[in-house]
Amino acid sequence: MVNQKAHVPHNGEYLTFRLGSEEYGIDILKVQEIRSYEQPTRIANAPEFIKGVVNLRGVIVPIVDLRLKLGCATAEYNSFTVVIVLNVKNRVVGAVVDSVSDVLELSRDAIRPAPELSSAAVDTSFITGIGAINERMLILMDIEGLMSSADMGLMDSVTSAAAN
Repeated sequence: MVNQKAHVPHNGEYLTFRLGSEEYGIDILKVQEIRSYEQPTRIANAPEFIKGVVNLRGVIVPIVDLRLKLGCATAEYNSFTVVIVLNVKNRVVGAVVDSVSDVLELSRDAIRPAPELSSAAVDTSFITGIGAINERMLILMDIEGLMSSADMGLMDSVTSAAAN
């Protein structure tokens, strides 16, 4: 099987956020806005990590709790909990995170390759690299790849609806 890490991290600006004690970064160009968390309308039989939908200025937006999706130990909702509204493959999706830190500009020199781990033990397919800034370690994510993956079930409905 060919390594699917074709999306190599590049120098640029990354929005940084926390999930538990870990800090992640996503390409700032995928971010539409950041909103405070509001309880979404639950959808029956949706996976636990899909919290429901919210109405964002007339657009129905699915809300994914990244803490649950990525297996964080706890997912507590507090005043720091936010939703990062993303534009992924021309679809608006919300991602719940513990908090947003800042926007960092990373040079190619500051980005290390993601570690090779056994795919049976850990799914690292959405980790594109590790940003190293002084003592800070930033896990760089392919948020578009994660949100459009088959197990999320968010993009299939768009392609099947377009086919009908």
